[in-house]
Amino acid sequence: MNDLDHRPVLLEEAVQALHLRMDGVYVDGTFGRGGHAQAILERLGPEGRLLAFDRDPQAVRTAEQKFFGDARFSIVRGPFSMMGQTITARGWRGKIDGILLDLGVSSPQFDDPRRGFSFRNDGPLDMRMDPDSTPSAAEWLNRAEEQEIAAVIREYGEERFAKRIAKVVCRERAVQPIETTRQLARIIAQAVPTREPGKDPATRTFQALRMHVNRELDELRAVLSQTIEALAPGGRLAVISFHSLEDRIVKHFLRDQARGDEFPRDLPVRHAQLNPRLRLIGKAVHASAAEVEANPRARSAVLRVAERLGASGVAA
Repeated sequence: MNDLDHRPVLLEEAVQALHLRMDGVYVDGTFGRGGHAQAILERLGPEGRLLAFDRDPQAVRTAEQKFFGDARFSIVRGPFSMMGQTITARGWRGKIDGILLDLGVSSPQFDDPRRGFSFRNDGPLDMRMDPDSTPSAAEWLNRAEEQEIAAVIREYGEERFAKRIAKVVCRERAVQPIETTRQLARIIAQAVPTREPGKDPATRTFQALRMHVNRELDELRAVLSQTIEALAPGGRLAVISFHSLEDRIVKHFLRDQARGDEFPRDLPVRHAQLNPRLRLIGKAVHASAAEVEANPRARSAVLRVAERLGASGVAA
C-alpha cells in the first residue's frame, strides 16, 4: 500500500463526529499518513486551521510533501502529549473546535519490516514510533529483568502465559541476543503451550512490547487530561482506539468528565453544580461489516465522542 493511498479506519464517522466548521481550529493528534487530515482540510475554508502531531519522521515528511504550501496546515514532530504546551504557545488554549486521536500503529509502520512492529516479515526488533527515541524493543528485551518482562506482557498483552514467555526469553537471550522479529516469534512459539484459534501465539507479546516501548497508555492518559483546557465550549473530542486497555481509559475519562466533581451521594447537589466538563455524544461506534471485510484491522476499532461544555456546565 502506498503511503498516500492509506485510508484510516472509521474515516467518515470520525470526521463527521468533529462537527466541522469552515473557520474552525482543529487538532489531529496522530497524523499517520494524512487520511484524516486530508478529509478535515477538504471541509475547512481559508480561515480554518489544522494542527497535527506525529512521532514518526516519515509521517512528518509525508505531511510536509502532501500539504506543502497550505497555510491552514501545520505539523509538529513529537507525541500528542505535547498538545497542551503547543496550543498554549500559539494562543489557542480554550479555542480548539475539535480534537481527533486515532490510536495505535499506522498501516505503513506495521507493514514495513524495517520498523519491527510485526512478526509477519523478518526485520529488526525495533517497534519505536520515533526511531530516535530509546530503547528499542530489542534493547529493552535483552536487558530487562524476567519479572519485568512478564509484567509487561501480562499487563499490556493480557497474555496468560506471560511468565512462561519471559522465562524462555531470558533463557534464550543468554545464548544469543534477541535481535529480530522472527527470532522472538519462534521463542514465543516454544513457550506457549496452546494457541488461540486464528491468532498467532506471538500476537499478544508483540502488542505488549510495542505499547511498552512507546509508552502508549501513559501518552494517552497525558493527552486526555490536556483536552479539557484545550477545547472551546462546544468543541468535540473524538478518539478511535484499537485495544481494550486503550478503550477502557478513554471510556472512563469521558464518563468521569461528563459526571463532574465527586460529592457525597446523600448531598442534594444539582448536576450542573457538579461542574461536568463534557457531554457524551451518542454511543460507541464500530466499523461496519463492509469496512472490516475490506480492512480486517478495523475489526477492533471503537470511536467515542464527547463535547466540551461551557463554564456553567451546559452545551455551548
